[in-house]
Amino acid sequence: MLRKIAITAVSGLTLLAGGAYAAGGEGGHIEDFAFSFEGPFGTFEEHQLQRGLQVYTEVCSACHGMKFVPIRSLSDEGGPRLPEDQVRAYAAQFTVVDKDSGEERPATPADNFPANTGAGAPDLSLMAKGRAGFHGPYGLGINQFFRGIGGPEYIHALLTGYTEETKEEAGSTFYENHAFSTGWIAMPPPLTEGQVTYADGTEATVEQMAEDVSAFLMWAAEPKMMDRKRAGFLGVLFLGLFATLLYLTNKRLWAGVKGKKTA
Repeated sequence: MLRKIAITAVSGLTLLAGGAYAAGGEGGHIEDFAFSFEGPFGTFEEHQLQRGLQVYTEVCSACHGMKFVPIRSLSDEGGPRLPEDQVRAYAAQFTVVDKDSGEERPATPADNFPANTGAGAPDLSLMAKGRAGFHGPYGLGINQFFRGIGGPEYIHALLTGYTEETKEEAGSTFYENHAFSTGWIAMPPPLTEGQVTYADGTEATVEQMAEDVSAFLMWAAEPKMMDRKRAGFLGVLFLGLFATLLYLTNKRLWAGVKGKKTA
């Protein structure tokens, strides 16, 4: 009986996962991508996050802000892990309005990344979580557990999904993009070959820059992901040990009442 229930449950989860993935792909072509931080034991790659920060700073920040991300988190373990002096120097290039005096001043690590509303572009703080490319079964999250929610995949697909086709509508130019829900987007292609010069010598192809900034934006949305995974793993170990002790204790307490089973 238990075997039949287990087989039925596994089959149901498989069907739900496949159906949910297909549903998540409607409206845009999003492919799964093997990011290092996915899965229960995945971790962020420090150098990739540093490259992604560079792409965000030199390209994306011209139109997009990250107002919910503290600049000091750039030095945190599990993130880009920049030295504190570099974080201070990085913060100083931004200008913020002091809450007490109301005057502009150079930002410090205690401030958040500044907002950027000049171009009317969305904030990127939570983009990797808000723009998921695919989902697991509703209420179960089995796909998210092993493959992530697909937010970085969506960003990567969007940045690399441009064609050379354009069209004019109501005085605005739209660019064909296979990853966007309607197939046409108002944002021009933001990345071009060799647009940035990586400090570690990595070749700055469009594919590489898209991958790096997608990983960085996932970290921006989930800066404590590694801590959460470690806490979850320890929690599962504790619950497993606790359940084993309860089973053994229960068996010992009732051993004298139930006695040994006879054939």
